[in-house]
Amino acid sequence: MQIDVLLGLQWGDEGKGKIVDVLTRNYDVIARFQGGPNAGHTLEFENIKHVLHTIPSGIFHKDALNVIGNGVVIDPVILQKEIENLKKYEVDFKTKLLISRRAHLILPSHRLLDAASEQAKGKMKIGSTLKGIGPTYMDKTGRNGLRVGDIELSDFQERYQALVEKHKAILANYDFEYDLESLEGPWMESIDALRDMKLIDSEHFVNQQMRSGAKVLAEGAQGAMLDIDFGTYPFVTSSNTITAGACNGLGIAPNRIDQVYGIFKAYCTRVGSGPFPTELEDEVGQRLRDAGNEYGATTGRPRRCGWVDLPALKYAIMVNGVTQLMMMKADVLSNFEEIKVCTHYKYKGELIDYLPYNIEPQNLEPVYESLPGWTEDLTGLSQWKEMPENLLNYVKYLEDQLEVPIGIVSVGPKRSQTLMREELLASISG
Repeated sequence: MQIDVLLGLQWGDEGKGKIVDVLTRNYDVIARFQGGPNAGHTLEFENIKHVLHTIPSGIFHKDALNVIGNGVVIDPVILQKEIENLKKYEVDFKTKLLISRRAHLILPSHRLLDAASEQAKGKMKIGSTLKGIGPTYMDKTGRNGLRVGDIELSDFQERYQALVEKHKAILANYDFEYDLESLEGPWMESIDALRDMKLIDSEHFVNQQMRSGAKVLAEGAQGAMLDIDFGTYPFVTSSNTITAGACNGLGIAPNRIDQVYGIFKAYCTRVGSGPFPTELEDEVGQRLRDAGNEYGATTGRPRRCGWVDLPALKYAIMVNGVTQLMMMKADVLSNFEEIKVCTHYKYKGELIDYLPYNIEPQNLEPVYESLPGWTEDLTGLSQWKEMPENLLNYVKYLEDQLEVPIGIVSVGPKRSQTLMREELLASISG
C-alpha cells in the first residue's frame, strides 16, 4: 500500500486541518510529518470549533490512528494543554495518539532563544511565532537536540541540563531579560505526562502499517512557500514543508508516495514579514480579511491578503508533484463583482510566468487577469453541481492554468461545507 500526502501550497493557513478531518474516514492512519506548535489546524463540526497545534487532524475519528512523526518538534507543555482541552470529547489518546521517539523536544530555553533573537532583529523580524521552533531545529541539525526517546533514558536530566547551559551561554550575548526557572516546573511536569503516552519507533510503525494494507495520509503544516529550501527565504519556517519533507519526517521512501493533495485558498494570505507579490494594502485587502476572518489561529495576528498568485502556485505544484488540488474559502469571494488572478510578473522589465529567485517588490510587479465574480451565498451548498456558473468558471479557469484537477471546493469552515468531485477522489475511497 502507498502513502498519500496532503500539504499547503501557499504561505500556510490554507485550511489543511479541515480537509484532513474530512478525508480521515477514508484512512487508517494520519501522520503529521513536520513543524511544531506554530501550526494552527482548525476543524469545525457539530457547532464546535477546534484548533489543533501538534496533534494530527484525524484525532476526532474513532477508528483512525494519529502519529506525530519524527520530523515534528514538540513542546510537551503545549501538547499537554491540547490534550487536556480535548479530554471532554472523550478522545482515546492512550491508544489513538502515537508519538515518535525521534521527534525533537522544544525546551523552555528554546523559546527564550527564539524571543531574544527576534527582538534583536528589530525591523528585520521574520515574524516568528516565538514558540521555540527555529532554535529547536537548529539544535537538531547541530546534533545537540533532545528527543522524545531521551525521556526514557536514565541520564535524561543530565542531557537536559547540558543543553540548557549551552543556551544560557548564547542568551548572555543578548540584551534580554528572562526567568527560566518559572518555565521549567511546568515543562518537567509535562515530561512526566509525556512518559505516559504511547511512544513508538515511528519509521517502523508507518512502514509496517503500509505493508499490512493500511491507508496512510501524511499531514503537513505551514505551506510550500514557507519551506526552508524552496520558500521565500529567509522569511520561512525551519522545516521542509514540501512532499519531500514527508520522506524525512516519517521515514518513508519516495517511491511509496502515491497521491499528493495540494491545498490552496481561492485568494492568498500571509502572516508576518516577507515578500507577497499580490498583497492588497487597500480596502479590497481589508474586505478579504474581514470576510475570511483572516486572523491567525495560533497567534491571532491579522493576515495579509491578496489575489491568488498563479506563478507561485505553479511553482508549488512543481516542487511537490501535486496530483490533485483542493480549493478553500470560495465562499469568501462571494459578492466580489470582479475577481483578479495574477497570471504573470513583470520582473526587471520582462514578462514572466514563473517564480524567480528574488520576488522582492522592487524587482517584481504582478500582472492580473479579471474574472466575473458571483453574488450567491455558497455556505448552504451540498453538491458540486449546485455551484453558481461564475464559480464553476473560476474553478475551470484555474484548472486550465495550473494543469491539475481540483477535486474539492470548500464553501465554509464546517466539515459539512465541503463540495467533492467524487470521480476525482476515487483514489481516496478506492
